[in-house]
Amino acid sequence: MSSDFGSARNGSPGKLDRPAFVSALKACGALQFGTFTLASGKTSSYYVDIKRAITRPDLLRTIAEAMAPYVRGASRIAGVELGAVPIAAAVSLASDTPYVIVRKAAKEHGTRHDFEGELNRGDLVLFVEDVVTTGGTLRGAIDRLREHGAVIENCVCVVDREEGGAILLAEVGVRLHALLRASELVAR
Repeated sequence: MSSDFGSARNGSPGKLDRPAFVSALKACGALQFGTFTLASGKTSSYYVDIKRAITRPDLLRTIAEAMAPYVRGASRIAGVELGAVPIAAAVSLASDTPYVIVRKAAKEHGTRHDFEGELNRGDLVLFVEDVVTTGGTLRGAIDRLREHGAVIENCVCVVDREEGGAILLAEVGVRLHALLRASELVAR
């Protein structure tokens, strides 16, 4: 199934038809209103459930194609379990770049790895993420991959909730790029 809001399919790699993408996210139930407790512990009147979008091939493809240009020069893509893993896999396919799955916490058994996949000291890694709020989980994952020798300068997310994540990441030298800002998603 091809998307009407995709990027490379209408001749402009990495570009996103934002109004159509916003409509598609709303149509699949990715934007919900009510009272929600976020991973950061904050309470919000809306919730962005990108998992509703990334389980649909047309929307996942659109996200991957829009994120693929950010991979230029990177040796690896990284995504934190659970929400970012399908995104990392799709961007990997769209860019022909290997990816690693970063665990929220190191395994307590077996190999006790912080991540799955190959990572070499000095690899330039692009992090992908579904939704960034405060950036705390992402910053922890970045710190842990840096301990393994990764070089991380950029992260691209589907939605930046604009609640401090970009600032927190900037403090550790990582620039946050977003396909959409929450203000764009909620306002339309």
